[in-house]
Amino acid sequence: MSVIAAIDVGTNSFHLVVASVDAEGHFEVLTREREPVRLGSGGEDMKRLEPDAMDRGIETLGRMRRIATHAGATSVTAVATSAVREADNRNEFTERARTEAGVDIEVVSGVEEARLIHLGVLAAVPLLDKRHLLIDIGGGSTEFIIGDGSEPLLLRSLKLGSIRLTDRFFPEGRTCEQSVLECRIYIESFLGHLPSEIAELGFETAVGSSGTIAALARICAIRRGDRDSRTGRLSFTAKELRSLTEDLVNATEPAHRLAIEGLEERRADIIVGGVLLLEQTFKLLGIKRMEVSDYALREGVLFEQMRRAAAPELDPFHRLEDLRRSGVMYVANSYHEDLGHAEHITDLALELFDGLGSQHGLDDEDRELFEAASLLHNVGIFISHSAHHRHSYYIIRNSEHLTGFTEREIEIIAQVARYHRKSAPKSKHADFASLSSTDKNKVRWMAAMLRVAIGLDRSNRQVVTRVRVADARPHELRLIARVSPGADTSVELFTARARSALLEVITGRTVVIQLEVAETGKAVHPTNGLAASQAAAPAEPASQH
Repeated sequence: MSVIAAIDVGTNSFHLVVASVDAEGHFEVLTREREPVRLGSGGEDMKRLEPDAMDRGIETLGRMRRIATHAGATSVTAVATSAVREADNRNEFTERARTEAGVDIEVVSGVEEARLIHLGVLAAVPLLDKRHLLIDIGGGSTEFIIGDGSEPLLLRSLKLGSIRLTDRFFPEGRTCEQSVLECRIYIESFLGHLPSEIAELGFETAVGSSGTIAALARICAIRRGDRDSRTGRLSFTAKELRSLTEDLVNATEPAHRLAIEGLEERRADIIVGGVLLLEQTFKLLGIKRMEVSDYALREGVLFEQMRRAAAPELDPFHRLEDLRRSGVMYVANSYHEDLGHAEHITDLALELFDGLGSQHGLDDEDRELFEAASLLHNVGIFISHSAHHRHSYYIIRNSEHLTGFTEREIEIIAQVARYHRKSAPKSKHADFASLSSTDKNKVRWMAAMLRVAIGLDRSNRQVVTRVRVADARPHELRLIARVSPGADTSVELFTARARSALLEVITGRTVVIQLEVAETGKAVHPTNGLAASQAAAPAEPASQH
């Protein structure tokens, strides 16, 4: 039996859930906590976290961590969404959370947020036999998911939320006829082509999660005389929602809305933005009835912890968990002209990773990131050969298909791809400078190993079939490259040696590459810096690296 905890660091509220998990994976909630922090604000982009909001957030995180620890939790995973995701000073907040509250925060992308919400809701609502639409309205973003059984077919996260709409159209929660009209038009225009995407996929049932939808569902239940329903069993119709929307917008002050039975005071100022968003969504998507799930992101984070802990051993060269791998391969297949070349480089790179494990000190999770970066390092060729390493960074950083990775993990993958050629990582590069010292070390090591692996397949002929690291020597790092019998390896040896400078800087050793013929295992000759520089350099073939 183990006890785990998850914290949803939301724009409006922070949520804690602590659960026990037995050896068979059975799950029991031990305690829950919710605190309305109001971390984020802004009518458009939430560019900064205000000092007082950060103070409230850090205090709440510390308290929630203590509650989790007291309940016996051995691990606490905190996931931050749109308010932290969009803030220019998010690193300040996450560093304070680590040092002052003892909580490490993972900032997730909007698509990853949607996936985790879907994972959580599936545990609360029987949807495995139905194609379903899931909507989660938060303070800063709204997630739309179409799922077929457990498989998400569409994952979208839009910068629409109850706080964002309130700040833009209803300052201090006050409404008027004109501001309500403008808000409805804005929502419809912001949804854009999403309704047609959803209509094309279709759905049998609609499910809502989050505080806004749960609050509206409770009020609808009270208005029809159903006062005893638990949140997880609630539902409401489009007709009920229209009636409630009319009453909420006609109450032009937050204090006036408190006359509506069931509305909490802490939500009275932002509820109009939320209800208008849901009303327009019902209208544009043709929703007639919505069920409510009381499981959402925080439960999804717990289930993700459980699933990862129980993951079986995967192929030694491709350890990416299935969901992550499917996203990586989708991007790779979308942009690669020669995926086989990238996969061979990835195999060589992972052999270097494993062989240098005692020196770099990176773990299995880092190995997954390195695998993803190796597979995707060359996708920027799709845009242009010139500066394609920078294009690779852009494609990876902005992809909506890398599900299963946090924002930080995607940034590491993108930066390793960025530094697979040309300049080594430098502190004057803004993106690299923004990383923590730990993550800078990861990027340097991964980029250094990837560069050598790329060199070992420079001519794209796979003449170097394997690579291993020989016993360490004080001033020498010896790599044994297994080659096909009779193969011309001059290009590979020259290029790998030329690309080893960063690895030499990191290890403080001269890189020596020794060949070994595949059939006989007989060593051929080593090459080091002197030999490589004195040898006649072969003309390099046209290459994408």
